Amino acid sequence: MTDFAAIDAFIRANIPKSISELRELCGVPSVSSRHQSIEECASLVASMLRQRGFVVEVLPTDGGHPVVLGHVTGANPSRRLLFYNHYDVQPPEPLDLWNSPPFDLVERDGAVFARGSKDDKGEFVCRLAALDAVRAVTGFYPCDMVWLAEGEEEIGSPHLPSWIADHWDRLEADAAIWEEGGTEVDETPVVRLGARGLLYVELSVRSIPRDAHSGQANLLPNAAWRLVWALASIKGLDERVLIPGFYDDVRPPSPRQEELLLALPSNAADIRTEFDLAELLGGTREVDRAYFSPTCNIAGLVAGHQGEGTKTVIPAQALAKLDFRLVPDQKPNDIVAKLRTHLDVSGFKDVQIETLGAEPPGVTDADASIVKLTAEIGLEIYGKPARITPFTGGTTPMYLFTERGIPVVAPGVGWGTKNRAHSPNEFMRLKDFERAARHIARLAIRFAET
Repeated sequence: MTDFAAIDAFIRANIPKSISELRELCGVPSVSSRHQSIEECASLVASMLRQRGFVVEVLPTDGGHPVVLGHVTGANPSRRLLFYNHYDVQPPEPLDLWNSPPFDLVERDGAVFARGSKDDKGEFVCRLAALDAVRAVTGFYPCDMVWLAEGEEEIGSPHLPSWIADHWDRLEADAAIWEEGGTEVDETPVVRLGARGLLYVELSVRSIPRDAHSGQANLLPNAAWRLVWALASIKGLDERVLIPGFYDDVRPPSPRQEELLLALPSNAADIRTEFDLAELLGGTREVDRAYFSPTCNIAGLVAGHQGEGTKTVIPAQALAKLDFRLVPDQKPNDIVAKLRTHLDVSGFKDVQIETLGAEPPGVTDADASIVKLTAEIGLEIYGKPARITPFTGGTTPMYLFTERGIPVVAPGVGWGTKNRAHSPNEFMRLKDFERAARHIARLAIRFAET
């Protein structure tokens, strides 16, 4: 019998060492959208894995950021567990809203603050801590393991699909532990079984060769107005997307997913409180059910004068960034084609579309054995029955594994919507780090025994 009390004690005693490692990792500003410090961070991740006995390679992608791939042999070579993480992070701006420098990990009030402290460097170090404890107490890793850490998750993993296709024989596993997870705000453990897909596009239009004096606004076309009118044609005031055929392939929840949804409490009140809202869009009460509906979101909008004071100009160019969150069985390439047709038919052939990211949705079978195991251990660690949610609002490239039959779970360090991932003052609570490490340690051991 494994001495889990000794594993827990090891994790707890070594938290300062783990946080020191996280401080070093967060200190590398690996912002993928800027191609910043990518090779340095990949090298550091590889070094951390090698220190744990993994055989590690830093492998190139076809024109993108490198992938760190590690393998290690365990006591049960007939079972293989895959870990997926990413070493890239979001940009830290706006900098003036941070209470401490974004790439200098600081500890206060039982938490650590830095860009990547939660998403996803905190998750990565937490898993290292779990496996350190397992090996220290038992003397070995419980099963064969493969670790994949990529550097483009925050920009849609554009080069990962082809890389995985080329290296699949080295990635096959019986199950995967994915990048992010944790508890709800009420500290109930959650097992998320799916993630929406993503289509990220940039719309742009140029109306005249250069900005012009606004005194000629009744003579010259305004790029900002062109783009605003085009955007207004895409989604109505009722939040429904107006692109013909957009909803044609939407698959409703299955009977098993409906069963899971009916068992879930609503966290609508928590979200309303978090964002100071009287109600969510459309008066939504069933948040998890809402994730089965696709979205169209304006993520950025730029045109004309943006500085202080006045500047009376007619903008020559306007640009908008849109993201569509997609559900089974929607396909990003199909949606962008329908968007192009819609703009053309609506009189906006001059609006250009550039695809910046495209990922299909992914879903894990609710009855997979690792799902049950993750939920059972969650009850042991957190003292509350786990909530199994069939689908979530975000996007991650788990489809690359679920579509190949590998079930995916994600125990982790998250605390509901509180961690401010992608925002200033991103943080991770130390107690969440400890509990997640204990969860993952038990999961690895019991997975190897099944």
